Amino acid sequence: MADIIRLLPDSVANQIAAGEVVQRPASAVKELLENAVDSGATGINLIIKDAGKALIRVTDNGCGMSERDARMCFERHATSKIKSADDLMAIRTLGFRGEALASIASIAQVELKTRKTGEEVGTTVIINGSEFISQEPVNCPEGTDISIKNLFFNVPARRNFLKGNNVELKYITEEFFRVALVNPDIHFVMYNNDKILFQLPSSNLKQRIVNLFNSQYGQRLIPIEQESGLVNISGFIGKPEFAKKTRGEQYFFTNGRFIRNPYLHHAIENAFHELIPSDSFPTYFIYLEVEPQSIDINIHPTKTEINFQDARSIYAILNSAVKQSIGKFNLSPSLDFDTEKSFDLPPSVLKQPVSQPTITINPDYNPFEKKTRPQVEMRFGNPGGGNPESWKKLLDPLKQYRPGPGTEVMPHQTEAAPLISTVEQSGPPSIQLLNRFIVTQTSKGIVIIDQQAAHERILYERYLDKMEKNTIPAQRLLIPASISVAPDDEHLMQDLSEAFTHSGFEITPFGNATFLVHAAPQGMEESSIQVTIDLILEDYKKESDRFCQQMNIRMARSLAIRTAAKAGKRLKTEEMSSMISDLFSCRIPETSPDGKPTMFLLSVEELSKKFKTDIQS
Repeated sequence: MADIIRLLPDSVANQIAAGEVVQRPASAVKELLENAVDSGATGINLIIKDAGKALIRVTDNGCGMSERDARMCFERHATSKIKSADDLMAIRTLGFRGEALASIASIAQVELKTRKTGEEVGTTVIINGSEFISQEPVNCPEGTDISIKNLFFNVPARRNFLKGNNVELKYITEEFFRVALVNPDIHFVMYNNDKILFQLPSSNLKQRIVNLFNSQYGQRLIPIEQESGLVNISGFIGKPEFAKKTRGEQYFFTNGRFIRNPYLHHAIENAFHELIPSDSFPTYFIYLEVEPQSIDINIHPTKTEINFQDARSIYAILNSAVKQSIGKFNLSPSLDFDTEKSFDLPPSVLKQPVSQPTITINPDYNPFEKKTRPQVEMRFGNPGGGNPESWKKLLDPLKQYRPGPGTEVMPHQTEAAPLISTVEQSGPPSIQLLNRFIVTQTSKGIVIIDQQAAHERILYERYLDKMEKNTIPAQRLLIPASISVAPDDEHLMQDLSEAFTHSGFEITPFGNATFLVHAAPQGMEESSIQVTIDLILEDYKKESDRFCQQMNIRMARSLAIRTAAKAGKRLKTEEMSSMISDLFSCRIPETSPDGKPTMFLLSVEELSKKFKTDIQS
């Protein structure tokens, strides 16, 4: 029987490797940028055309390559980073396997121009789909200039699986961010179709973050720093109030390399527990420095996964560092109680001298003496401005209530219809509890309403009705408001321009990821415009397909959540009455647009059980 096992040709082996290393244009961008950083460059340019499908070009002013190295760098497993297996445990550079350029050259048309520092003449190498075309001297600047044209031209099946240009450009931008964030001392410029997207001068880390995202991040970040014998931690975390609905702005770097690590991510989420909503994600830019011998980065082709030797200890240190930073900058929620009128001291008392408190001791007290029915004296302040009749009026309807035979008293209200007909419109006024809940009464008991969830439901149905009728009112701003978005969100603003106009916004581009808002939906405060736009963009990125299919619903939901009266706002009696009336007029009054309950009923029967009394007596 003939032998059936044979060695693969280099061109086929390189294409197989390319399937792991180069999944899309962003993968090639990552490899080229990392090589430029390893070269010691202080300036790097990234030039993209047709979302990387037509051209990916990276130029740097690094050390360059000699004539022999320019040819050898396209050979598989040819690298200057390691010489023996022991070197794998002490890697501090980004690329080291020697697969990237060989893989890229097997699926694209590559042209390399390079000149080594100190040499007078450079070298140009041209390779077409693993086929060596030419190598000859060339006059070029010191450093390296590499162009990748027509990616996947000889693998059409791979090219057909690429997404649209906007999606592929987003992936490229993300890789650019990851390299730029860990190298703030390098000057980066990114071009897309001959237009400058980013121009990042050499700076410190915080300024680099601001330049990549927008100027508002200067006020949203707080530093984090922790040194130990196991790991050194530095970077920034976002303030809890600026938590996002998507995971986009979460960056981990270890020894100058971007990584993904769900275990360490959980350490940060745990530190933010109860500071942000359960469906939100904290922003962070965290840099870990560990001994290379304590990690293994050679476990994934893209080198974004790392094994830590003592991950549990790093988890504890990271969690503690984040909590310490939050506490140090006083970001934990403080207790904020409103002053009760019954505790206000009159001016006459304030003028009296303060006497030292004394302790009175009863020498006849016997702690072992048993009492059959201890009498507890309860004293209440004067709510309602010192009018005791106000409580009497509030409780009298409950005393007069007598459920007849067969009357069903619901322990938990799931539908609002029975409540609508039983709300006492002429009874005692509603009261606000903790500036968050509205308490009113019905013939069945007490209804407690979450004012924020209720207002969201009211506004959501109003916005939705007006959008369907194209009658949503807009108010023009005396001075246009300027808003900034992340550069990679600029094209999303263009995709949503029709939806914004339909929702009462009038927005025009102003350049450099900045827009001018000339009009906004009626009732929206100018200070809420930026946050509202950010919320809509996050919602769109999270579920773009469903957002487009249900544009009116998503837009109305986003606007309602942002413009509703928040918990903590004091409401007047008239405002509470109006909110109750409007809520019970809604089509689905019992839930907010997010599906959270807006109210629940505390029935007379439940109250009687709590106080262990008989409501028939």
